Amino acid sequence: MNATAILNNVKSAGAQGLGAPLILLMMLGMVVVPMPALALDVFFTFNIALSLVVLLVVVYTLKPLEFSVFPSLLLVATLLRLALNVASTRVVLLEGHEGGDAAGKVIEAFGAFVIGGNYAVGLVVFAILVIINFVVVTKGAGRVSEVSARFTLDAMPGKQMAIDADLNAGIIGQDEAKTRREEIALEADFYGSMDGASKFVRGDAVAGILILVINIVGGLAIGMLQHDLDFSTALRFYALLTIGDGLVAQIPSLLLSTSAAIIVTRVASTQDMGGQILSQLLNTPKSLAVTAGVLGLMGIIPGMPNFAFLSLAALAGGGAWWISHAKKSTSQREVPLAVPEVPAEQRELTWDDVQPVDIIGLEVGYRLIPLVDRNQGGELMNRIKGVRKKLSKELGFLIQPVHIQDNLDLSPTGYRISLHGAIMGESEIYPDRDLAINSGRVFGKLQGVETKDPAFGLEAVWIDPSQRDHAQTLGYTVVDASTVVATHLKEILENNAHELLGHEEVQQLMDQLARSTPKLVEDLVPKTLSLGQVLKILKNLLHEHVSIRDIRSIAETLAEHGVQSQDIGVLTTHARVAMSRNIVQQLIGPVEEIPVIVLDPKLEQILQQTLQPSDEGSVGFEPGLAEQLQKALLETFNQQERANQQSILLVAASIRAWMAKFARHSVPGMRVLSYNEVPDNRQIKVIATVGKPAS
Repeated sequence: MNATAILNNVKSAGAQGLGAPLILLMMLGMVVVPMPALALDVFFTFNIALSLVVLLVVVYTLKPLEFSVFPSLLLVATLLRLALNVASTRVVLLEGHEGGDAAGKVIEAFGAFVIGGNYAVGLVVFAILVIINFVVVTKGAGRVSEVSARFTLDAMPGKQMAIDADLNAGIIGQDEAKTRREEIALEADFYGSMDGASKFVRGDAVAGILILVINIVGGLAIGMLQHDLDFSTALRFYALLTIGDGLVAQIPSLLLSTSAAIIVTRVASTQDMGGQILSQLLNTPKSLAVTAGVLGLMGIIPGMPNFAFLSLAALAGGGAWWISHAKKSTSQREVPLAVPEVPAEQRELTWDDVQPVDIIGLEVGYRLIPLVDRNQGGELMNRIKGVRKKLSKELGFLIQPVHIQDNLDLSPTGYRISLHGAIMGESEIYPDRDLAINSGRVFGKLQGVETKDPAFGLEAVWIDPSQRDHAQTLGYTVVDASTVVATHLKEILENNAHELLGHEEVQQLMDQLARSTPKLVEDLVPKTLSLGQVLKILKNLLHEHVSIRDIRSIAETLAEHGVQSQDIGVLTTHARVAMSRNIVQQLIGPVEEIPVIVLDPKLEQILQQTLQPSDEGSVGFEPGLAEQLQKALLETFNQQERANQQSILLVAASIRAWMAKFARHSVPGMRVLSYNEVPDNRQIKVIATVGKPAS
């Protein structure tokens, strides 16, 4: 590679990254090399400008992560200021006996103009600035950074669970989930870095005090011993220069400390800081009206500055009237819900007036209409589409569209979910609030409307959206109102998938399968089984939460065993055995050992003797034994829930269908497998034995 190519590579690859190294080299030069007064003026002015730019960027930033470089920038600015202190100290001690602008025009201006040339006043002003910076701003910002870093780390599991829940519900895709996880990691890194950077700021404030004392003492010694100045002259020269130097350093330090305090106390919003203050502080006209009244009363007290108080009272009162008038005008412009007109003449009824029952129905109160109206920014339609897409992929058939309509008989914020016209679930939500769900590991309480999550029955609180980050910090899973409805709908559809499968859906499955294996479909329907029989078998599989995605394997099994038996239960059993790998994979994943619960051998023998293979009822089954079995299964299931493990009951093939039905009504979360359904490449591990028969 020639010299020209090397030079071009350096220009293209490294030119943009030379900024930070150059600043660091510049700081090193200020510490080592003596600087002229003009250069000090330039660098002090640059330091003040940098601090102002950082403060304004923080104020106009919508959320802290948009300025994620702030901790590093804070460190660089602090080191730059300390390097300037070293450089200015050298100049003050070397040239301070000359007085005036010996250390530059900027230091002279702060020492002569800002404090009026009085070093006593300068000491007081400097002390006040240090107290404000060190005791108030820096200490508070450091504490907030420390707490935010700890709470952010504690809240990471809850936020990850919320992302996984949205991903599983089909609300977001893999790319968005990845982006959100990266944002959570960046947030933790940011607040951790801010916790460390705040220590640098605090140390900088302490260094400012020490530098001031050292400069005054050192200046007096040098002026009196080396330059033969009297005490008052030396004190005047060096004290003014030192205080000017200290003020020049403390003002940027205070600006950066304020920036750090603002950014760690900011809550992510769609408005900048100024917009948030105006919208939240002046949003309530009542507060301005009361303030106007108090100021007016104080303004009429004799001896008070009447003009100032009465002027502010009039301004606050006028603002309260203007905000109240603007709110009334906005509310009057809202369009009421349109009511359909009643036709003047009644026409003759036809079959068109007999509307079929919706397979999946969602009714909403009138206040929830904006959630389903895309023109008003509603997201519920997209969420429901995501739920349908995800369930269709998991279950193996197309989930029917959801018919959404308003219902004035419901409460304004209520909704109702129905299947085939039967109500399956209903609840009330707050469209302008978020739902904070207690996932079991939270670290505090929230202010809001206490309720239960309609999908899973967990304890929850409806909170203001501004509390979202705080709730996630405490470990709550926070979702919006549209997600609450979509998750509730998903849970109902998933648990009742067998009711959504009909003849039309099965015919579509057969037609799709016939495109790849036409001979298989021809041998199955209608030669071996009717479409209705295949439908019943698929419904049985879905009823026990078995996906029918692998419709080819199911069809091959039915075509093979349908010749020998037309019994729906027997064919369902054969289909389950053929699908055993998928069933186990769905329950526990790719682990080799299957943790199972088994029945006591004597109890299993009694059940085998009592239940006939062709009878799934409980004829001849002792009620007391059934009650004991239910209690034992429920107790074991609760133990597995506390251990966060799946409950799988392993029984003999002859009683599996009856036990599955019994567990479905007694312990809905328990899954029942037969020994025939354990794949050859898996091993079983008995973790519990259920009950013994009563003697």
